[in-house]
Amino acid sequence: MPVMNDTRIHLPCPHCGATNRLPAARIDEAPDCGKCGQPLLQGQPLELDDSSFDAVVSATKLPVVVDFWAAWCGPCQMMAPAFKQAAAQLQGRALLVKVNSDDSPLLSQRYGIRSIPTLLRLQGGRETSRQSGAVPASAIVALAMYTT
Repeated sequence: MPVMNDTRIHLPCPHCGATNRLPAARIDEAPDCGKCGQPLLQGQPLELDDSSFDAVVSATKLPVVVDFWAAWCGPCQMMAPAFKQAAAQLQGRALLVKVNSDDSPLLSQRYGIRSIPTLLRLQGGRETSRQSGAVPASAIVALAMYTT
């Protein structure tokens, strides 16, 4: 899970496991691992929490789709592969992030999360759309590409 430290995200490399410190403002630049040179994000959802969410969301110019979920939630677990698939399809066009609602109660409260899974689409930090319940990857892609 990324950890924030003065607007720096600590991202583990999915290839070599090295931890990379990345300024949140560079999240849109398709960063590579400083050790092995492979892509860090590679179409994977980011896991954010109460302490890291705002810095990342405010730094990106891409639309952000947030999956509010919990480990005990069956529909959340069912939708997880679809969310990962959508992240791969949307690489470079949208940023997909996961927020564990149990571990991040402040975010859940701020966005009025009453049921999970709930997907939010944010643009410029502002909510532009919302979808509750488990949905397929195609619906997640459509939500990300929704224009207001």
